[in-house]
Amino acid sequence: MPRSANPYYSGPPSDHFDGLRFFNPDHALTDRGFRDLLRWKLKERAAAWPRSIPVRQTVPDARVAGLRATIVGHASVLIQAGGINVLTDPVWSERASPFPFLGPRRVWAPGIAFEALPHIDAVLLSHNHYDHMDVATLRRLNMQHRPLLVAPLGNDAILRRAIPGARVASGDWWARIDIGKGGEVTIMPAYHWSARTGRDRRMALWCGFLLSTDAGSAYFAGDTGYGDGRIFREMRRRFGRPELALIPVGSYAPRWFMRAQHTDPGEAVQILEDLEAVRAVGIHWGVFQLTDERRDEPPELLLQALARRSIAKDLFPAGEPGLSYEPAGSGGRGR
Repeated sequence: MPRSANPYYSGPPSDHFDGLRFFNPDHALTDRGFRDLLRWKLKERAAAWPRSIPVRQTVPDARVAGLRATIVGHASVLIQAGGINVLTDPVWSERASPFPFLGPRRVWAPGIAFEALPHIDAVLLSHNHYDHMDVATLRRLNMQHRPLLVAPLGNDAILRRAIPGARVASGDWWARIDIGKGGEVTIMPAYHWSARTGRDRRMALWCGFLLSTDAGSAYFAGDTGYGDGRIFREMRRRFGRPELALIPVGSYAPRWFMRAQHTDPGEAVQILEDLEAVRAVGIHWGVFQLTDERRDEPPELLLQALARRSIAKDLFPAGEPGLSYEPAGSGGRGR
């Protein structure tokens, strides 16, 4: 196989890389063809979303000694822990798209104005879909903050080409990366896929992250399906209980199309239980209309799933832009 067949990564085959493409071992296929897409768009009906939702932006502290997550929106979260500032999948653009004039439009403004960000030490990028890897935002961050960009295999090539001179670190699932100031991130498995163009499906890896600091640990799931749950139970076995878990609760309908790649609120609660996390926060909902569910349906279904398991609703709120969340027992209601 020629080295140029994969434009992002060249390495030996593994249990999740076949020499050309990455894949999810022992998991349902995430690939969807044109016929599947046509079936979705012709036979399913998307709920109507509002054009905009009011937001109360917050100005975060410069540094936080404990552990705090402030929701920016979608999968973008400011995690502050032990004096370290980390952003996950930052998107400040108006559209989740390669084009500024086309594609899903933001209906909920960022919970933190870009100019109000504290100094950012590191950025965690879970995969290369446009609602998670927004090059325009990353260029702004690189110009103003020069953070370390951490991403799974193959995504480093995309970042270096798009942002010359950026500080980039990459690794495979379970790799540990030092981000400085006593912080470390572990690249975690996820059940998802990747693509930036029509010809590079699954040629770069996808992941979640575990941020470990002296103030505690925070798990960021990125995008993931649930599958048989083994990756979450293995995470718990290896690393113990995270103090905070940021788990996607939206972009799940229709289930026949999305199940392998996106969790619904019930599966998100199952991840909470598998991890035995001290507290979880729901992300990846209400900002960009990517799928068919109502905009306000994920919080409703999340509350129902928690009630079925007799879990207090404060232990897993649906995160709202501009609100901050801390581990249970540390004054951690959204505020």
